[in-house]
Amino acid sequence: MCFSAEADLVAGVAVAAVGVDALRHVRRPRELAIAGLPLLLATHQLTEVLVWSDLHHRAPPVEAGGAAVSAYALVAFVVVPALVPWAVLAVEPANDRRRLMAPFAVLGCLVAAAYAGAMGQRPVVAAIAGHHISYETGLKPGATMAALYIVAVCVPLFASSYPRIVLFGACNAAAVAALVLMSQEELTSLWCAWAAVTSVVIAVHLRLVNPTGSTPPGERRLGARASRSPTIERGACT
Repeated sequence: MCFSAEADLVAGVAVAAVGVDALRHVRRPRELAIAGLPLLLATHQLTEVLVWSDLHHRAPPVEAGGAAVSAYALVAFVVVPALVPWAVLAVEPANDRRRLMAPFAVLGCLVAAAYAGAMGQRPVVAAIAGHHISYETGLKPGATMAALYIVAVCVPLFASSYPRIVLFGACNAAAVAALVLMSQEELTSLWCAWAAVTSVVIAVHLRLVNPTGSTPPGERRLGARASRSPTIERGACT
C-alpha cells in the first residue's frame, strides 16, 4: 500500500530486484518461504498499481472491486498473516525458540482463515482515502482482527535466536504502529517503503547466514563421508 500508483510501481520493481538476490542466497529448503517474501511483496505492490488505475478511471473515483482488488486483498489479509510467522519459524535453528513461535504461527493461520471467510461472503471493495487506498473486507470486529493480525506477524520476530532479527522486530513494531496511525489519520501511506526495508533485511540476513560460495551443510557432510572412504571408491573402479 503506497501513496500513489507511481510509488507502488517504483517500490515493486525495486523490491523484486532485492527478491531475486534473496533467492540466490538460499541454501536450504526451509529458507525458501522467507526468501520468497520480497517477491511476494513486489507482486503485491505491482498489483496495487492496477487498483489505482481502476479507481482513477471511475467518475467519480468512489470505490472499486474486481480482480485486482481481490488479488491484493488475498495477499494482504490471507497469505501474509499465514506465511510470515511460519517463514520466521522455519529459519529458526533453536528448538526452544521454535516452540515459542509456533502458537503465533497457528494464530496467523486462524486470522487468515477468518479474513478468507469474510472475503468469501462479501467482495472486497477499495476506495481512495486521502493519500492511500482503503480496503474493506467486511470482517467484524475489524479492530480486534487487525490487532491479532499484527500480533501474529510481529511477535515471532522477538523470539528469534538471531539478534539482528530481534532488532528488526523492534523496528518493525515501531514502524507498523506509525504506519497504522498515519493511515487512520489519512495522512499518507508508506507501507511500500517499509516493504522495501523488510525485503533488504531478509536479503542481508540470507547473505550473512549463507555467504556466496558456501556449501550447504548436507553437501558438506556428503563430501566428508566421501573423503573418509577412499578404499570404497577404489574398490568400485577395480
